[in-house]
Amino acid sequence: MSIFNWLEDLGIVVNDENLIRKAFIHSSYANEHDLHYDNERLEFVGDAILQSWISVKLYAIQPALNEGQMSKLRAKLVCEDSLSEATKRLGLNKYLYLGSGEDSHGGRNKPSICCDLFEAFNGALYLSNGYSASSLIFSMALDEKLAHIDLEDIEDYKSKLQEYVQGDTRKNVTYQLLRSSGPSNAPCFEVAVKLDGIV
Repeated sequence: MSIFNWLEDLGIVVNDENLIRKAFIHSSYANEHDLHYDNERLEFVGDAILQSWISVKLYAIQPALNEGQMSKLRAKLVCEDSLSEATKRLGLNKYLYLGSGEDSHGGRNKPSICCDLFEAFNGALYLSNGYSASSLIFSMALDEKLAHIDLEDIEDYKSKLQEYVQGDTRKNVTYQLLRSSGPSNAPCFEVAVKLDGIV
């Protein structure tokens, strides 16, 4: 079954097949085959459409979420892990064109590649068939997660602690950095939380 058959089964007849094909061209494949295009520009479009779609969905949730809650939930729902899992569940990664080296090293299942593919595919689908086509795919990928949102998962525990302490004692907590470790792009911090100088 081709990606076009898969889409037809969903009731989507593609208007621009070349755009859809381009969405599945990874840069490693483009480099090996001397192509002058890959799916990265489509990924940019898909990301923008997805951000818009999820924002509207979160706005509609009742009881209404505040801006901070919506921002945290949006980040959680459209993160690499979430979109990678959706790509594999929908089977989109099996249509991906990868360079032989990337493919032999498991690239078809790499979270970053699958996430990028999800965005590129939906960018292409939006440009080819409009918002309703992309919206259908977004719904297939994320409606289940939207239906089971747990606000406890997005609580800011630092703010919660400060509210609890100040509500009970009117005192302030202070924080002392004990040590930091790890690479600069993913540091880990160990911090002591103190109330009246007591950890």
